[in-house]
Amino acid sequence: METYKTVAITGSTGGLGQRICARLIEKGCDLILVDRNLKKSTALADALKKIEPKAQIRLVTCDLTDVESVKAAAKSLCEMGAEALILNSGIYNVPLEKCCQGYNNVFTVNFISQYYLARYLSENSQSLKKVIAMSSIAHRYGTFDETDVDYSTRKKASLIYGNSKRVLTFALYEFFARRKAVKLCVAHPGVTLTNMTNHYPKLINPIVKLGIKLIFPKPEKAIESVIMALDSECGYGEWIGPKIFDVWGAPVLSKIKVNKEEAEKIAALADSVYASINE
Repeated sequence: METYKTVAITGSTGGLGQRICARLIEKGCDLILVDRNLKKSTALADALKKIEPKAQIRLVTCDLTDVESVKAAAKSLCEMGAEALILNSGIYNVPLEKCCQGYNNVFTVNFISQYYLARYLSENSQSLKKVIAMSSIAHRYGTFDETDVDYSTRKKASLIYGNSKRVLTFALYEFFARRKAVKLCVAHPGVTLTNMTNHYPKLINPIVKLGIKLIFPKPEKAIESVIMALDSECGYGEWIGPKIFDVWGAPVLSKIKVNKEEAEKIAALADSVYASINE
């Protein structure tokens, strides 16, 4: 099985990101923390050094809503020799704003910017061997809409988020089916208690948090899907996540329903957006 010494991870200071980083340090990996908040990244690096003082930890400041920041980060990651890239970043219920290429910020962060990083490194890095994409069971919420690709007209945050994860997942399946030199593995955490639960109304937020905490796996368990993905092979239309109903149990490799016609339309969109960013 392939081993990866240097691993880059987006959203490294998030709830799952921090735990993934800690596990990777324990596995003997060196890390490249890709995050927009330099202060938080520095604090996380200091904490990780306490786990393994000999680990090499480098920081790349990257705002995934800013295409120029993403392009600069992609070049830096190539120069730093990242062998594996974990696309962990995700935003959910935030005020929608237009940014990269005119698409909303949720679509930009969750799909456009992370797709760009994965593709740019796959095409330009001499060291990259593996991409791990964090998907979500929310990808089932809807289908690709060519008249509203970023779901900006939708009112439900779950639909907007789920659509962005669907587009990222299918676009990566299509791209890596064409590019064999770098491997793709898609993972998902199921349902767990992270900062994303803050999207619920304040009145029911404590109840929801308590329910998730009591019923669903803790973040420490949820990240096992990503750790397994780093050491596993995934094919087109496969992903790694909790065994039982995609929300409970140890992670396993399973099938994900992919509409090929829809995926090809998404791939065409991804090709177009990628090309426009590089103009």
